Amino acid sequence: MKILTADHVLPITSEPINYGAIAIDATDIVAVGPFDDIKAQFDNAEVTEFGKAAILPGFVNCHSHLEITAMRGRLDEVEHDFRAWLLRLNDLRAAMSDEEIEEAAFLGAVEGREAGVTCFGDIGRSGHAGLRAMKRAGLRGIVFQETEFSPDNRTAEDDFKKLNAKFESLRGEATNLVTVGLSPHAPYTVGSMLFEMIAQFSIINRVPITIHAAESANETELMTRGTGFFTEVYERFGVEWVSPHCTTIEYLERLGVLSARPLLAHCVDVTDRDIERIAANGARIAHCPKSNAKFGHGFAPFERFLDAGIAVGLGSDSVASNNLCDILEESRFASLVARNRPGSERFIGPGEMLRAATLGGAEALGLEDKIGSLEPGKKADLAVVSLDAAAQNPIGDIEAALVFSSSGRDTLATYVNGEPIYSRRP
Repeated sequence: MKILTADHVLPITSEPINYGAIAIDATDIVAVGPFDDIKAQFDNAEVTEFGKAAILPGFVNCHSHLEITAMRGRLDEVEHDFRAWLLRLNDLRAAMSDEEIEEAAFLGAVEGREAGVTCFGDIGRSGHAGLRAMKRAGLRGIVFQETEFSPDNRTAEDDFKKLNAKFESLRGEATNLVTVGLSPHAPYTVGSMLFEMIAQFSIINRVPITIHAAESANETELMTRGTGFFTEVYERFGVEWVSPHCTTIEYLERLGVLSARPLLAHCVDVTDRDIERIAANGARIAHCPKSNAKFGHGFAPFERFLDAGIAVGLGSDSVASNNLCDILEESRFASLVARNRPGSERFIGPGEMLRAATLGGAEALGLEDKIGSLEPGKKADLAVVSLDAAAQNPIGDIEAALVFSSSGRDTLATYVNGEPIYSRRP
């Protein structure tokens, strides 16, 4: 039994506690409250005091691509052209060995845990790289095996067999901490028949899936009008693909994919009816504001997702399109962008942002029964954030101090299953 204590404890599902504490038995949280109460209840427990700091649930990065961490800064000059960015990314990845990809993924996982991230929802074409990186770094998460380029219905059955073989191989390396899912990459790279096969497999076998959806103007042009960059790619490779002439979200609903309650990454270009469809089907959203902004894709209507009752978490996307894996910084940016978005309906407060960075991400990944808040019975996945910096003081509101004056670089320690996986204390 051990007790962690700090000047501030933020359970997320209840108000912040001044001079709070958390009692941990092995991997689980057993009590949360004022330090004096917790100490009296567990008098013989070992106490770790963090002092001028905040303890809160570990941050959840529900949309990442750890395997392309090596591309950080190597694509910045072409980010104004999504087509050029995608093509160059594929060329750079093809030139890397499996060992190089795995080492890059591990460096990304380390970056995350040093920023208080305890859980990733990671997508990988080479799924083993992300999975092994997370295991090696001591993290929790889901690794989603991504599809190859497979938009042609004529190859759907063979494409599904290949994907399933990769998935089964990946599942063979899964653990209690790191599990696996599937990622039909996007509506422009996956044909309708393959989408339907994956959705059916997901529902029958209770396998989580995640999809890049409604991310860019190029995608919307393809889906609604059947024109643009992607049609040129199809013509070049002799691919048969027919536009549904509707939004991405409506297309996924027509195919039955939304019934699998997927995690939809981005959702920048969505209509009011699209938001209703997402909510009605119980699908979830990974909100990636910094990546969206860096590409110039626009601003997802974050507050409307929340007000519709959709589970929304935060994602860094890859560091090739964000440069940082820092969910605390992402929460600051998300709040400011939401307030400044044309058509914004209300301000997003720091409490809502911390929820999205923790419990919201857990809900988006379907892990809210285990993580995301500090409550008895949940796993002791924690982030401890220092509040010593001059830029953080004075502290008038602890939630505002964390969201608007702090970043992942202020992290003192990161715990998963009650054990420290990172600490910069002597």
